[in-house]
Amino acid sequence: MASTQPVDTVNTTADKAKLAVAVALVLAALAAFYLLGKQGPVAQWGGLIAGMGAALVVFFTSEPGKELVAFGRDSWREVKKVVWPARKEAIQMTAYVFGFVVIMALFLWLTDKTLEWVFYDLLLGWRK
Repeated sequence: MASTQPVDTVNTTADKAKLAVAVALVLAALAAFYLLGKQGPVAQWGGLIAGMGAALVVFFTSEPGKELVAFGRDSWREVKKVVWPARKEAIQMTAYVFGFVVIMALFLWLTDKTLEWVFYDLLLGWRK
């Protein structure tokens, strides 16, 4: 069944302008990185990092940026609520998974070899 939740879009002109400025700053940072190639790597990386940092500041002052930060905080709060297994439990469950994988591998190998024997040796009469 399809979800009927509304899709969030950027509605205000100010937010649209902030996002446009952030995109322009990212493009300017990339252009600065390539245009400052003759000045050396310090200037190249400095221009890139400064432009990207400015773009991040502008983005995080917009409403979508604030929602992203709120989502990150909520996610971190939920991760703190998780009851993680103890070391012994984690090792036991990992051993169970590896054991199951080995058993399944043996089963599939045996099935493959049995079908190979039935088809190639018994039915078709091909000898290897």
